Amino acid sequence: MEPLLEVENLNVVYGRGKGAVQAVKEVSFQIAPGEIFGLVGESGCGKSSLGKAIIRLVDPASGKILFKGKNVAPLKGAALKTYRQEVQMVFQDPYGSLNPRMKVGNAILDVLAVHRIGKSLAERRERVGELFESVGLEPRMAWRYPHEFSGGQRQRICIARALALNPDLLVADEPVSALDVSVQAEILQLLEELRTSRNLAFLFVSHDLAVVRNVCDRVAVMFNGEIVEMGAVADVIDHPQHEYTRTLLAAVPSF
Repeated sequence: MEPLLEVENLNVVYGRGKGAVQAVKEVSFQIAPGEIFGLVGESGCGKSSLGKAIIRLVDPASGKILFKGKNVAPLKGAALKTYRQEVQMVFQDPYGSLNPRMKVGNAILDVLAVHRIGKSLAERRERVGELFESVGLEPRMAWRYPHEFSGGQRQRICIARALALNPDLLVADEPVSALDVSVQAEILQLLEELRTSRNLAFLFVSHDLAVVRNVCDRVAVMFNGEIVEMGAVADVIDHPQHEYTRTLLAAVPSF
C-alpha cells in the first residue's frame, strides 16, 4: 500500500541568526491510509511544531512533506488551500478553538462557504446537520453558542468542523488532554469509529502513553526535536530500545 503521508528529513526553525531555535530536526516517517500514527514526547519536544508543519500552519525550513506522492512543503496560495481540504487539524483546547460570539453551526458554514462546498445556504445547513450527527450530536444543537456545550461536546464540534471538507488525514494535537477521563474515552471511541467508517488516517499527538497504546497502530517517540524510536505500539511500549523511551515509561503512574 502506498503511504498517504511521507515526511522526509523535515526541519522546523523559529527565528533567525543566534536566536534561532530548531524545533524539529531531520524527522522522517510515513502514515498509511486509515492508520492512526502516534507521536509522543514531553512538552517542548517538537510534537506540535511537527503537526503544524504538516498542516502548513508553520513553514518548514527544509525537508519534504509528501502527501499522496506530491511535495506540499513549498505550496502557497490556491494550491495550499486545496491541500488543506485533504488535511485538517483538531487542536488541544476545545474552549479556545471556537469563537464565543458565533453559533457553532455558523463556524462550519463559513468553512463550507470558503471552499465552495454546497450550491446553496440550505444545502450547507443540511451538511452541517449531517456532520453533527456523524460526531454524535443532534443537528439542532448546531445553532447554539459554544458556552452552551460541555468540553467533550465542544471537541466533537471541532472534529465535525475538521471533517467538513472530507479530509483523508487529521492531525489531532493532544485532542483529549483537556477533557475529563470519562469524556476522553468517548472522544477516543469516536475517532476510532471515524477511522473505520471513513478510512481516515490520523497523526495523533500526545504525551499520554496509555492513550497512545489504546488508539494507535504505530508510534514515534520524540525527544529534543528528533524521533529517537519508532515502531508498532506494543513493540515500543513493551520493549523500548531507547533510554528516553524507558524514562517516559518509568514516569507513567502505576495503580
